[in-house]
Amino acid sequence: MSNIAVVDLGTGNLHSVSKALERVAVGQSVSVTRDPLVIKSAERIVLPGQGAIRSWLEALSAEGLETVLTEAIASKPVLGICLGLQSLYQSSEEDGGAEGLGVLSGRVKRFPATDFSGSRLKVPHMGWNRVEQSISHPLWVGIGNGSRFYFVHSYYAPCAVADEVVGVTCYGVEFASAAARKNVFAVQFHPEKSHRHGLTLLANFVRWDGTA
Repeated sequence: MSNIAVVDLGTGNLHSVSKALERVAVGQSVSVTRDPLVIKSAERIVLPGQGAIRSWLEALSAEGLETVLTEAIASKPVLGICLGLQSLYQSSEEDGGAEGLGVLSGRVKRFPATDFSGSRLKVPHMGWNRVEQSISHPLWVGIGNGSRFYFVHSYYAPCAVADEVVGVTCYGVEFASAAARKNVFAVQFHPEKSHRHGLTLLANFVRWDGTA
């Protein structure tokens, strides 16, 4: 039986993520864990998270997971969700500045106070919004371009490197709502809260071999 490790760093609705994965991962084991040995033996890794990035990264250090996650990110299919996406960038301006895992290029920023027209922008960005697929990818199979997903976030990832951005959303600014590099795919939205399209994306992930 293949297995999926949902990394538990004390943030995010881990129960919802694991239950959504169990629904689509027929015949596979899903574990919510912070055990390095379980993560190391897993065939697929999910990095979920909500809240502040510094506490997420501090939990990563406190649990001694930097090495095992670095190895996993280099070799296994990995899915980042929300804060899990932001952690993969080089840095974030949240919490006075924090260094990320450096898998993706760019610096995560806070949404501006106003939108394109100068009108006040409500932050956090919360609710349903469209994702325009900028690059074809196996995790988009069965999901129409412009499909709506559920978002909750105050910080966003830039569209810094075009070939790393596979989905774009507009909310005051244009930002990377989905990013990918080799065997890593990450989304700013919450697939576990996004009904049919979210479950389709998760089902694609549990079948994905990590190649584009």
